[in-house]
Amino acid sequence: MMRQYELVERVQKYKPDANEALLNKAYVYAMQKHGKQTRASGDPYISHPLEVAAILTEMRLDESTIAVALLHDTIEDTSATRAEIDELFGEDIGRLVEGLTKIKKLDLVTKRAKQAENLRKLLLAISDDVRVLLVKLADRLHNMRTLEHVPPEKRTRIAEETMDIYAPLAGRMGMQEMREELEELAFKNINREAYDTVTGKLAELSERNRDLIRTIEGELSALFEQEGVNASVRGRQKKAYSVFRKMESKSLSFEQLSDVFGFRIIVDTEADCYRALGIVHMRWSVVPGRFKDYISTPKQNDYRSIHTTIVGPSRQRVELQIRTRRMQDIAERGVAAHALYKDASNGAEGELLSRDSRAYSWLRQTIEALSVGDNSEDFLEHTKLELFQDQVFCFTPKGQLIALPRGATSIDFAYAVHTDIGDTCVGAKINGRIMPLVTRLTNGDEVEILRSGVQVPPPAWEKIVVTGKARAAIRRATKVAVRKQYSGLGMRILERTFTRAGKPVSRDGLKSVLHRLGHKEVEDVLAAVGRGELASDDVLLAMFPNHQETRAPARKPADEGWFNLRSAAGLIFKLPGLNKSQKTAKASLRAGAAKDQDAMPIRGMDDNAAVSFGPGGAVPGDRIVGILEPGAGITIYPIQSPELTKFDDQPSRWIDIRWDIDENNKKRFPSRILVTAINAPGTLADVAQVIASSETNIQNLSMVRVAADFTEMLVDLQVWDLKHLNQLIAQLKELEPVSSVERIYQ
Repeated sequence: MMRQYELVERVQKYKPDANEALLNKAYVYAMQKHGKQTRASGDPYISHPLEVAAILTEMRLDESTIAVALLHDTIEDTSATRAEIDELFGEDIGRLVEGLTKIKKLDLVTKRAKQAENLRKLLLAISDDVRVLLVKLADRLHNMRTLEHVPPEKRTRIAEETMDIYAPLAGRMGMQEMREELEELAFKNINREAYDTVTGKLAELSERNRDLIRTIEGELSALFEQEGVNASVRGRQKKAYSVFRKMESKSLSFEQLSDVFGFRIIVDTEADCYRALGIVHMRWSVVPGRFKDYISTPKQNDYRSIHTTIVGPSRQRVELQIRTRRMQDIAERGVAAHALYKDASNGAEGELLSRDSRAYSWLRQTIEALSVGDNSEDFLEHTKLELFQDQVFCFTPKGQLIALPRGATSIDFAYAVHTDIGDTCVGAKINGRIMPLVTRLTNGDEVEILRSGVQVPPPAWEKIVVTGKARAAIRRATKVAVRKQYSGLGMRILERTFTRAGKPVSRDGLKSVLHRLGHKEVEDVLAAVGRGELASDDVLLAMFPNHQETRAPARKPADEGWFNLRSAAGLIFKLPGLNKSQKTAKASLRAGAAKDQDAMPIRGMDDNAAVSFGPGGAVPGDRIVGILEPGAGITIYPIQSPELTKFDDQPSRWIDIRWDIDENNKKRFPSRILVTAINAPGTLADVAQVIASSETNIQNLSMVRVAADFTEMLVDLQVWDLKHLNQLIAQLKELEPVSSVERIYQ
C-alpha cells in the first residue's frame, strides 16, 4: 500500500508548488474515517482511495482532484457528511465528493428505461465539472483491477457496466490508455474463453514476429535519421479486445488480420508529421483507402494524428501513426492532458481543464441533447450511439465542418446543420453531384442540401437516419403534419355541421368552450374531430346547449393523442388516436391469433384484434415496426423486411414499437432461415441436431429447392432473441455439409 509521503512526492514531481498540507489533511481524514474497514480482498479499505489517487497522479492532476480521490468514498461508506467536508476542505471539494457519491448509487445495467434515466443523471453530474468523471474513471479502473475478489454474479454486472458506459466515456474524453485497459479488464470478465484464446494467439504472434518488429523499427528510424527528421519509432501490438472486436465486426479469423501490429512515429513539430509522411510514402507503397489525416480535422475527443498503411519492409503491411509529442500526450490522457497549472506568461492560476477542448464540447452538446429526445429510451439510444460510433467529417459548401456518426446520411447532415434545414430537405449534392438522400457519407464529403418550403419529412426517414437529433426531429415534424392534416379536416367537418344547423362556427367560439370538450387548445379539438374521436354534434351542443336536433347519443371523447400499449409478446406500442370505425368498447391485444390468459384489455381495437408477426418473424434485438391491419390487428416486421415497401405510401398505418422483454419470463419468437447444404445422406439430421442442441424450436421445415448437388431448406424457428439466432447461424455454418446460412425476412 502506498504511503502518505509517496503520494505527496508523486504530485510534487509534476507540480513542485503543490499544496502539501491539503494532501496530508485529506490522507489523514480518509484514514481516520475508513478506520478498520476492509475490502473484499481483505486489504485495508484506505488502500482503494490511495490507489485511485495514484492513478490520477499518472494523469498529472492537481492536488484538489487528488484530495477528492482520497475522500471520494467517505460520505457513502463512513460517518462523514457533506457539511463536515465543506468545513474542512472547502465547498469545491465537498461538491465533487457529493457528486461522486450520487454516481455510485446509479445502476447503469438494468431495465432499459431506468438505465436511460440513470445515464442521464450520470452525464448531468459530470457536465458541470469533468473532474467528477476523471475521479470516477480512476475509481472504476482500480475496482476492475481487483475484480477477482468480487462475487461472480456482481463481477459480470460491473464488467458489463464498464464496457457499456465507462470505457466509451473514457474514449470520448480522449483517454485512450484508460479506455483500452478498462475494455481489456471487462472483456476478461465478460467472455473469459474468448479473452484467453485471443491473448494466447497474440502471445504466439508476438513471439514469432519479435525480430520482424525490430527490423521495421530499425529501418524506419534509419530512414528518418538519413532525411534529418528527429523521430522516435515504437512498435506496438493491438489489445485483445480490439482484435476480438474487429474479428467479430468484420467476420474475420485471427489469421486473416493484417494489422495486429502498428508503429507510432513521434516527431517534434506538426510540420515534421507531414515531412515524415512524405518520406514514408516516397519509400514504400501506400495501401489505398487507409490514409486518414486527423491533424487537419481532429476527432471530437481532441485526438490528432496521421494514420497511413504501407506495404513496408519485408513486404509486410504496416500501420503507421504519425504525431507530435503533445499529440501523443493528448491521445493517451485526453482531457486530463489539458490540465493547466500556471500560465507561463503571467504566472496566474489557470483552469483545471480547458472548457475549449473538443471533448468537453461534445459532453456539453450531449447534455443539450437531453431536451431533444422524446423520452428516456430515445436519449439512451442517441447517447450510446454517440459513445460507440466512430465518426465521419463532412463539410458544408461554406467550409463548416460537421461531425457525424459513421453510417450517417445526407438527412442526418441536414439536421446536424439545423432542424429547419432537415425538415425542408428534398435532395442533396455530394461533392457536386446529386445523390440519393440515403447515400452514406464518407470522410471529406462536401454536402449541399436542396430545400423546398412545402416539404414535410416523411415518416419513413426515421428508419434511414442514425442520429438521435434527426430521429427526434422527424418524429416531431410527422406529428405536427398529421395533427395539421386532421385539424384542417376537422374544421371542414365542423363548418358543414354548423351550417346545417344554421349556427356560426369560429376558432374564437371554440376557444370559449374548450373546458367543456376536455381539450386545452382549439387545434386539439379540430384534430380530434378530424380523427373521428370527437363527434361534430358534440361540439355543436357544447357551443349551443339549447340547440334541438335529433342526433345520435353523445359519446365520451377518447383519450387524445398517442398512448402506450403493452402486449403479452413483450412489445410496447405507441399508437395514434384511432378513427371512428376502429373505436369499440374494449379489445384484446395479444401475440398470435388465439386468445390466452396473457392478453391485455386495450381500448381502441376490435374484439378479435391480434398482434402477429409478418413473414420471416421478428426477434428481440431487431428494430421493428408495426403495420395496422384494419379490422385485423397489428402485424410486426423487422425494419429490414422487404414487405414494408408495400406500405410506403400509407404512413398512417405505421406504428412505433419497442421491445420490452421480461427477463424473468422469457419467450421464444419466430424467425426464418435459408440453409443451403450439399446433397448427402444425414445432412438433414445434422442440421436438425444442431438446432435442437441450441434450445431452438423448429416450427416448420420445407425443401424449397432440390438440385443434383445441393438442397435449399427453409426453416421456421422459434428463438429467444437476436443473439440466440446469430449463435445458431454460426453453429450451422460450421457444419461440413452446409454451404451457407442466411436469415430470411419474407
